[in-house]
Amino acid sequence: MMHYKTVHDTPIWKTVMRWLALIIFRCTGWKPEGERPHISRYVIIAAPHTSNWDFLYTICLAFILQIKPFIMMKAAWFRWPMGPFLRWLGAIPVDRSKSTRVVARSIRAFRENPRMVLVVPPAGTRRKVMYWKTGFYHIARGANVPIVLGYLDYRRKVGGIGPVVHPTGNMEADMKIIRDFYADITGKYPGKSLSPLVTAEWKMPL
Repeated sequence: MMHYKTVHDTPIWKTVMRWLALIIFRCTGWKPEGERPHISRYVIIAAPHTSNWDFLYTICLAFILQIKPFIMMKAAWFRWPMGPFLRWLGAIPVDRSKSTRVVARSIRAFRENPRMVLVVPPAGTRRKVMYWKTGFYHIARGANVPIVLGYLDYRRKVGGIGPVVHPTGNMEADMKIIRDFYADITGKYPGKSLSPLVTAEWKMPL
């Protein structure tokens, strides 16, 4: 079960962490773009995902834009001493070696929380993949929440928030909108990121 409480809940930490995130962005030459969606519950796509640096910049963006997210991450990262720190930031472990019913658990968490933001890297791995995983779409569709297109563009050194997509159930049409948006977004390692395609299996077990 996900409990929707993170480091962002303390007002003083909101200010401290936001300034720290702005300093990191400035020192590394990055700039934020866009603004926080004015909706209380949504799934954010984190793409492209080709480097461990993506997590740092994603967390920085969350503090800068004052978004309080859960972020799905590979369970292997949660070993001591990183585990408690990552959970403190709002990260949740996902074990890809077994069926963890992540989609069903995430839908249930959305239904139980009036305010919730879930960050999902649809590629599922930093390695080169042919297809995105469809979990993010099924979570949004099942919870009746929109999909927000988050991005890290290493070519321009800009990270931010793009359009809001409301899943219609026609995944092929919805993915075309998403694919068109990410067409000009470049990951840290461009050879590992492909256009967001999905497999022909539209249905996913919950």
